[in-house]
Amino acid sequence: MKTKHIIIAACLFLLSTSGFSQTAKFAGSWYGTLNVGVDLRIVFHITQEENGTVKATADSPDQSASGLKCDTIIISNDTVTIEMKKMGASFTGKLTNDSVITGKFMQKIEIPLTLIKKKDPTSLIRKRPQTPQPPFSYKSEDITYTNKDGNISFGATITIPEGKGPFPAVVLVSGSGPQNRNGEMLGHQFFAVLGDHLTKNGFVVLRYDERGVGKTTGSFSEATTADFADDASAGVDYLLSRTEVNKKKVGLIGHSEGGVVVPMVATARKDIDFLVLLAAPGTKILDMMAEQNEAIVIKNGVSQESAKEFGLLYRKVISSIISAPDNTIAMQSTIQLIENWATQKSKKLLTELNLASTKSRFDYIDVITKQARTRWFKYFLSINPVSYLQKLKCKVLALNGDKDIQVISKANLTGISDALKKSKSKKYEVRELPGLNHLFQHCTSCTVNEYNEIEETFSPEALLLISNWLKKNIQ
Repeated sequence: MKTKHIIIAACLFLLSTSGFSQTAKFAGSWYGTLNVGVDLRIVFHITQEENGTVKATADSPDQSASGLKCDTIIISNDTVTIEMKKMGASFTGKLTNDSVITGKFMQKIEIPLTLIKKKDPTSLIRKRPQTPQPPFSYKSEDITYTNKDGNISFGATITIPEGKGPFPAVVLVSGSGPQNRNGEMLGHQFFAVLGDHLTKNGFVVLRYDERGVGKTTGSFSEATTADFADDASAGVDYLLSRTEVNKKKVGLIGHSEGGVVVPMVATARKDIDFLVLLAAPGTKILDMMAEQNEAIVIKNGVSQESAKEFGLLYRKVISSIISAPDNTIAMQSTIQLIENWATQKSKKLLTELNLASTKSRFDYIDVITKQARTRWFKYFLSINPVSYLQKLKCKVLALNGDKDIQVISKANLTGISDALKKSKSKKYEVRELPGLNHLFQHCTSCTVNEYNEIEETFSPEALLLISNWLKKNIQ
């Protein structure tokens, strides 16, 4: 479920060599695209001052980041090296003509990156017409609150309908990866759009920065899904402290991994009236992720047969990494596994999966080992969402798009439906929505990379379905 993002840190480049003639040719705005599963555009703005000092800033338009700072820039003849130490990243490229720098971006893995001089980088800003803009037709407050232990302080926004309350209320819980209160991904403010819609339809909505993000304290990288469940529960506690909230009508909406989190919260409390599960897993996590990997490589042009082989390999690789006693043995045993696997497969299959060379196989193992050995991944993999779904007693709406290639709708909605049939929930609905992807956007190619290209942030039909269900069953 997790889309791998490279966070482009802000850069202040300080010239460590050279004179005017050498550096003047690098002055200007340089645009390129990093392919990290999705395309993330980057722009470097390089300027040279009268005293010869070179300064620059960086923008990441798809992450709504601009004017960011960096560490150093080293220019030697036609070669430039940019180091971003905080990110553990660097770019080295060569000026091939007046308007092109060709090189490589390094951050754990090597990514080809070509920069092109662009006169008007503001044209790179993508339209997001659904993003709510003030003035709002409801009350919006930026707040802080703490969890019961007082060790995490949450930065959040609560939106409250106009009129006399108390109102039903909901906490929004985001999916994998560090996200702010707006659920911002690739310029889309997923939760800001959803929260705006729900508040206009009579619901108090709480959305919060995840731990270690924005104004929330704590460490995201050290947290597990269980910690995220505690964080969501702290949000419920905060809502229950507000006089505007109807305390008998409080629920949670979880997207993707958040759709695992909210049943965990609901089974641990007795005061949850409803859940909305958006693109939530309904099968064992390893099964879900293997199916996800197959779907993604198919979208990248791999045949069904080869994708199936890749899914089987993924299961073996993950099992090997997880079972190893330490990182070194995890790497060694998994390299041996994949090399043995490769000797039994055709060159055509290996080429199709981009695993034909020893280096490509090592790079694959290196990246996946670093992810799978994290505390979060190990815990996430151990979760069986069905065990929580079967214990639910509250009302449930579960939705997914039939074009989702991260949480495949058929298998996961079937799993959710079967589990809810065994639960004590007296009212639930499970729906597959045609034409929508993992972010509930109408899609064309329906690849992960297309998320960024689509102007729509959240399908109006899906928003209306959610609010109508809540009005009918909760208000």
